[in-house]
Amino acid sequence: MDTTFLDARGLNCPLPLLKTRQMLRRLTPGALLEVAATDAGSARDIPDYLRQSPHELVRRDENEREFRFLIRRGEEESN
Repeated sequence: MDTTFLDARGLNCPLPLLKTRQMLRRLTPGALLEVAATDAGSARDIPDYLRQSPHELVRRDENEREFRFLIRRGEEESN
C-alpha cells in the first residue's frame, strides 16, 4: 500500500495538525499518511487528536530536528 507524505516541516502550531486533518479527510479508510513536522507542539497535538479520532497512530519517531508520524486512516468521522 502506498503511503502519502505530508511535509509540515517549518509550519508553526496549529498548522501541522490542521494540515494532517485535511489530508486524512482526502484519503480512503485504511490508507497510510506519513507526517513530518518540526513544531514541538506537533509532538503533543497530533497524538492527542488521533486518540479522539477513528485514525490509528501506527508509528511515531522523533530526533533533534523533527517529528514523524505514520497514521492509518480510520473510518469516516461523524462530522
